[in-house]
Amino acid sequence: MMPLRQTLSLPDIQLSYLEWNQGKEPLLLLHGLADQALVWSSLGDYLANRYHIIAPDMRGHGESSKPEQNYTFRDTIADLESLMNHLGWSSAHIIGHSWTGKLAAIWARENPQRFRSMILVDPIFIWKIPSIFKITFPFLYRVLPFLKAMGPFSSYEEAEKQARQLSEYEGWSSLQQQVFQAGIEQKPDGSWGSKFTIAARDGIFDDVMAEAGFTIPIDIPTLFIQPEKGVNRREWQIKPYKTYLNNLQICQVAGNHWPFLVQPEEFNRSVEEFLEKQKDSN
Repeated sequence: MMPLRQTLSLPDIQLSYLEWNQGKEPLLLLHGLADQALVWSSLGDYLANRYHIIAPDMRGHGESSKPEQNYTFRDTIADLESLMNHLGWSSAHIIGHSWTGKLAAIWARENPQRFRSMILVDPIFIWKIPSIFKITFPFLYRVLPFLKAMGPFSSYEEAEKQARQLSEYEGWSSLQQQVFQAGIEQKPDGSWGSKFTIAARDGIFDDVMAEAGFTIPIDIPTLFIQPEKGVNRREWQIKPYKTYLNNLQICQVAGNHWPFLVQPEEFNRSVEEFLEKQKDSN
């Protein structure tokens, strides 16, 4: 069954989300920077008969509103708290990828009762980043794979040509094509580019710098998914998670930073196994 596209009206934005509503166990899927909810479509379809699954387009992304400011972790967590309240969820299993892996860690330390479990998929920027590194941001904006697809491009064909060269679209499966097409639009001037905005990019990077992901130990059952070609390949990168997460499992999977797009079958099974163990333990 295809997910339904829903919209929640909040005081400052419209929050768009996908919903698979066949199962009962609440599962919240949070996409990474410059992505949107459809990246979770394989996992959502795979788990739909057992879980009530919600995948929002984070503010500044996809079909959600794109304000010119208010992209802090606090703003985004407030969106998610409001979404859970709207759904009548007191808690959920929560998955965060990349940037929202750090968001999940911050949320978990501040409001741990919202989490039945936590899955971190190749998270990034977990530490507070010294302000001197801000001078490198213009370079990062040009070279980070998930920002290269922002555009602008003179045509859809040019945009697709660029996308096919990016790691997240390696293989160019039908799933990847759908994700790419859902995340791009023609602009008023006729050019093509990502639905993810520059204001969102700049605001999120500013707050990623300013806040540490870990400050206190966290007891929530947590799975760290470590793709073989992902960002976190060294022990020093994994160490903070081992230090602060008291109930941590690490699972290595095939693929790159986007295992749910490039190796979805193995990724889905890994998530399923962890979640089913949490249900059994409760």
